[in-house]
Order: sequence, then structure tokens, then C-alpha cells
Amino acid sequence: MPGTKRLIALIPFRYCYAIVSLLILCGTAAFAQKRAKVFEEFTEDPLKSILPDFSYAGYGNNEKEIPLSRAPVFDVTTFGAVAGDPLSDRAAIEEAIRAAVKHGSGIVYFPAGRFLVNEDSDQPVSIVIPAGNIVFKGEGSGQGGTELFMKNPLPPANPVQMWTSPPMFQFSPSLKDKYIGRLSASAAKGTFVIRVKEAKGIEPGDWLMLRMQNNASELIQKEMGIHKADTAWTGLVKNGVQVKEVHRVKSIRNNLITLSSPLCYSADTAYKWEVYKFGNSREVGVEDINFAGNWRQPFVHHRSAMDDSGWTMIRFSRLTDSWIRNCRFTDVNIAATIAAGANISVLNCLISGNAGHEAICNNGATNVFLGNITDEAGMFHSVGTNGGSMNTVVWRCKYPAVTSFESHSSQPRNTLLDCVEGGLQYNRGGGSVQNMPNHMSNLILWNYKQTNEPFNPFDFWPQKKRYWRIPAPVIVGFHGASTTFIREQLQYEESTGQPVSPASLFEAQLERRLKKLPEWLISQLNIYEHK
Repeated sequence: MPGTKRLIALIPFRYCYAIVSLLILCGTAAFAQKRAKVFEEFTEDPLKSILPDFSYAGYGNNEKEIPLSRAPVFDVTTFGAVAGDPLSDRAAIEEAIRAAVKHGSGIVYFPAGRFLVNEDSDQPVSIVIPAGNIVFKGEGSGQGGTELFMKNPLPPANPVQMWTSPPMFQFSPSLKDKYIGRLSASAAKGTFVIRVKEAKGIEPGDWLMLRMQNNASELIQKEMGIHKADTAWTGLVKNGVQVKEVHRVKSIRNNLITLSSPLCYSADTAYKWEVYKFGNSREVGVEDINFAGNWRQPFVHHRSAMDDSGWTMIRFSRLTDSWIRNCRFTDVNIAATIAAGANISVLNCLISGNAGHEAICNNGATNVFLGNITDEAGMFHSVGTNGGSMNTVVWRCKYPAVTSFESHSSQPRNTLLDCVEGGLQYNRGGGSVQNMPNHMSNLILWNYKQTNEPFNPFDFWPQKKRYWRIPAPVIVGFHGASTTFIREQLQYEESTGQPVSPASLFEAQLERRLKKLPEWLISQLNIYEHK
């Protein structure tokens, strides 16, 4: 394959085995695969390509690795938690969290064993982690490791809205955004520099949120392409196109601000883009823990709050450069959601046990990497996106044939399903009618392997299904089943029925930018291969 010798030459010899293994993944020998034309066009001029640059999705924009924290350890057993006994450990866990927060950083450590976090004697509210530089760390998510057991569900915030039960663990600072002003010059998608009237108070390392909300008819129609927006879609038709992006400031010169990652959406001053200093906490981690719920019933969509959200485990909100890795979620309704932040990685996680509502989802953050996630339970909505999420990579994830990826409306954009294996279904996107379509621009299926029965054709804009609409997706290397698509509905289609090279768009874009594959990705490839 072109570039193979160059790639191997850049990687230390001990990693070459993983690279060779990569060439034989996705079911077909890489040497027999066609080089994707759309990728060649990206390499020639990324700014003119229809493909966004997804290589910035993840912790540190993948320019640094998730650290092994050297912060002080706050062992929950020191504060009174006892693994395996019948008494709640919640008070001890909260005391350990308070001590770590007071110190300014810390590892909240859970030894091996089962810890009880929501017993009959506990208040039915979230355990809140309100600061950055806090890592939850256990002794492994498998047998003999650490389990945090949630016996009882949490009640919904609004009984009429069955999806509003709070998470058991809420990682979220109580911070607000500070208005800076409007963009004073337009900036194209894929570029790094923005101009504001006054950059006073902004420093390198700060985080900015760029925000636009506008219901101009020509802007809405541009998003819809060949389709028309339904008048019932009030979130779009009435409230308008809504975009939020969060980026770190790299440097400032006068009122020109250089960002550490490229704009995901063209910022035209005609639509009144605003800039805010984004309130956030950083360096939050969760690793090597099994989060176990008590959801035992057969799941029925929207039957009750217990079905939809009663056992919700983790919510990240207003976090940057943070992560969840090597965790398991067992018998839960919602495993984890990522909201209102940037540069988040979720790596090597397993969802097991009884099927529930949602797996792991980007629900409004920018540059989120959901990698090497196995949804063994078959959640009603599997791994995917929701809300105003921007630049999400779903990489080498697997879920059963009976479910499909999540695309839960309220204007997610720029989502890459990269070497994903599982079902393709109409009714698993999600979202209410007023928040349609399910996804906006740039849903990209790259070497997607479908495992359920084929559709001939699969319709991204069916007239009789109110809850399934996606305008102009990009389909490259779709295979596994002999599904066909309606060409007029697609922004681009290439090699349907046969995988393409590069096997992974994310890996190829990252290697192009960094000139090598980082060690964390090599490690994930090894884990993926041996699952």
C-alpha cells in the first residue's frame, strides 16, 4: 500500500507489529483496498476538501498524551469506605472528593472491591465533583477490580420528561462564560485565526467559545441542501441554526487570536458570531472502574424514567482536556454523556449487562474522541452524538446488529463513524420532532461495517418516518451488507460494498498532521486487535 514503508520507518520497531495488524483490520486485506479519492483530495488541500479535519478530536488535540497523574492520593477507605460490606460508602467517597478539591488536585482512589454509592439510606442526588485536576482511579473494571454499585435509580428532574434523571457522578464546575464581543472579521472553516474588536483579558491557554444562533432562511436552507425544513422543526425553523465551538487560545497578537484547533464551521460575521471566555475545569479523569447499576427489566423506550435515565452513571460538563478510559458500565440506562467542553477522550470502555437507553454520547462538546468502545449490551441508542456536538470521532467501536449509532437531533455536526461495526437502523437516532433533523452537516461513515440485514436502498430522508432525517451524509467504503443508498441524498459516495484505504480516516489524518502515529493510538490498536 502507498506510504506503508514511510509509516513503518517513522515508528519504533517494537510498534511495527501493531501497524502491520492495522493493515489487515476491517475484514479485507489492505493491499487489495482502493485508495479513497476523497482522502487524496484532502491531502492536497484540506481547506477545499469536503472532509473536516478530525485529527484534533481528543485529549490535548492529540499533541500530548493522557498523563499518569502524580497528584496526592485520597484513598476512600481512609475516609471510612469499606469494600464489600452492606453499608453505603457514599459519605466516605464525598469526603475524599472534598479533600482532593480542597488540596487543588488529587487522585480519588478506589481499591479493589465493591463500593455502594446509592443505597436506601442515601439522598437520591448526584455525587458532584466540582473542580478540575481530579482523577477517579480504580483497580480495573473486570473481575477482581473496582466496582461502584448504584442500587437505586435517581428520580427525574421533571417527571414528565423521562430522560431527565441526573447522573450518579456529575463532573462539573460551577463556572460561567464571560462575553468578549462579536467577531470583527469572518473566518473560514479549517482556519485557526479569529479577530475580535477587543482581546483584553484573554491569554494563551484560555478557552474560548464561539457561538452563533441565526434563523436566516438562506442559512437554514444551506444546511438542508436539497431538502426543505419541516415547519414542525421549531428548534431549527424558529430558533435558527445554532453552533457552538470551544477552542484553546494558542497565541494573541493585537486583536488577532490564534486557536490551537481549526474552526469546524465557517464563521461569517453576517450571522453575528459571538465570542465568550469559556468557564471550564481541566484535567479530569475516570479510569479502571466498573460503574454498575441495578437496571434489570427489559427496556421499553420512553415507558418510564427508570427505562430512559434512572441509572445514569457519568456526566462530564464544562470540562476540557479530560478523559474516561478502561471503564465498564453494567446494567445502566445511560453510561456516560459529554457536554459543553472540549478535547475529551473516552477510550477502551465496555457496556455490558442489561440493555438500556443510551451508551456513550457527545452531547454538545467540541473535539471529542470516542474510541475502542464495545456496546455489548446493545443499548437502544448506541455510541454517537447529540445536541450541538461538534467534531466527534467514533473510532473502531462495536455494537450489536439490533441497534445503531446515535444521532439524537438538536443540531450535532461533523461526526465521523470510523471503522465502526454494527447495525444500521432507522429508529435508533433519537430526538423529538421539534429538534429534527437527527444530524446536520458532515455525518461521515468511513469503512462502516454493517452487520444486520441490508437495505435496498437505505433512506436518509424517508417521507413516512418523522424521527429520521439526515441531510447530505458522506459514505465511503461502506461494506458488510449489500446495502445501497439514494445517491441524490448524499453529499458524497465512494466505494460502497468495498472498504477503502486508508482503513481509518482519523488515523490517516492524525499521521499526516503529526508525521507519526502517537503511542497512545498504537496502544489502542493493540487492545482493539486482541478483543
